[in-house]
Amino acid sequence: MNLIPFKAKLKDTVFFGDGTLNKLGELANDFGFKRPLLVADRGLVNSGHVQKAIGHLEKTGCDPIVFDDFKENPDSLMVSKGKEFAGQFNIDSIIGLGGGSSLDCAKGINFLLTNGGCMQDYRGYGKASENFLPMIGVPTTAGTGSEAQSYALITDNNTNMKMACGDPKAIFNAVILDPVLTLSQPIQVSVAAGFDAISHAIESYVSTQRNSFSEEYSCEAWRILQNSYTRMLENSNNLNARAGMLLGAHFAGVAIENSMLGASHACANPLTCFHGITHGVAIGILLPKVVRWNMPVVGDRYHELIQIVESGNLDEDNPEELACQLEEMVRLGNMPSTLGHFDIFEDDLSRLANAAAKQWTGQFNPRAFDRSGALEVYRSSL
Repeated sequence: MNLIPFKAKLKDTVFFGDGTLNKLGELANDFGFKRPLLVADRGLVNSGHVQKAIGHLEKTGCDPIVFDDFKENPDSLMVSKGKEFAGQFNIDSIIGLGGGSSLDCAKGINFLLTNGGCMQDYRGYGKASENFLPMIGVPTTAGTGSEAQSYALITDNNTNMKMACGDPKAIFNAVILDPVLTLSQPIQVSVAAGFDAISHAIESYVSTQRNSFSEEYSCEAWRILQNSYTRMLENSNNLNARAGMLLGAHFAGVAIENSMLGASHACANPLTCFHGITHGVAIGILLPKVVRWNMPVVGDRYHELIQIVESGNLDEDNPEELACQLEEMVRLGNMPSTLGHFDIFEDDLSRLANAAAKQWTGQFNPRAFDRSGALEVYRSSL
């Protein structure tokens, strides 16, 4: 076994299990929250989750203020709006409740409240000099794993491209993983989010920044997600399957924090930016193609992932077994498998490839990734 030296990033306290949202008030009290900013999108308000969270907080003497004026894939202007909104109150803490958009927006607001400026100032890593307000993250989707990461993914409102704004202080102090919160999602939202989590496990396992610590989380995330995804499709109300998806997504988020991602995400972001394709759906189209494209460099590692879930049924004669399995998972999830489904054709690829080559995740792909590589991936996805 080749053990790779590492420095691990682990800071947060994690509560996992059915009904653990009821720990929110207790946690807030432990951290001394008095007036937290509760960042949650309007869908979470409509689902009733926000009111439940408020109830738990008020029982311990908190006076939460809700900010919900942002959309999916929050941009720098939305985050600035959140900062201005929070500035009207004596905010002493922040709670992110929702999917990756809510969690990223919460982190982004914390950047600006404590360090000033605009989100563009924090593109990259380690550019915040002042301490952050304490934060609690409560994901309601099993996808991004943002609750385990020190990055906020915020769209630059000038370029419409995603910025990765990271800092060691931007990680949540505590996380609540309550699978009951994911039951209110439409199944296709869960499928897209789930496939994103699966891609995190796979890409982090082959990233050039992987290490012995991240590998363990990548492998366990893949093992849990591969099984839970199928069971969730069989019965979307299967709480055990939902719990597996949520925990697997969190483990994959820990892996990303310690190893980064790759070409699938580099190619997916321009599809969201220019064509409005949901991130997880774009990943579903791209990941099997990227696995095939990376095969000459990391085929042995992809085979290791197959061994984890199919130890007794390996097809030694099929080096593309992982790519084939991923394609079957896309089919079972009733997701599109080609860019042509969205009327994207050869004439669109040059612009997409130019943008993909500039994405930060591409630099961690195991096979050297540039504009030419992006074109190959996109062409194989038509």
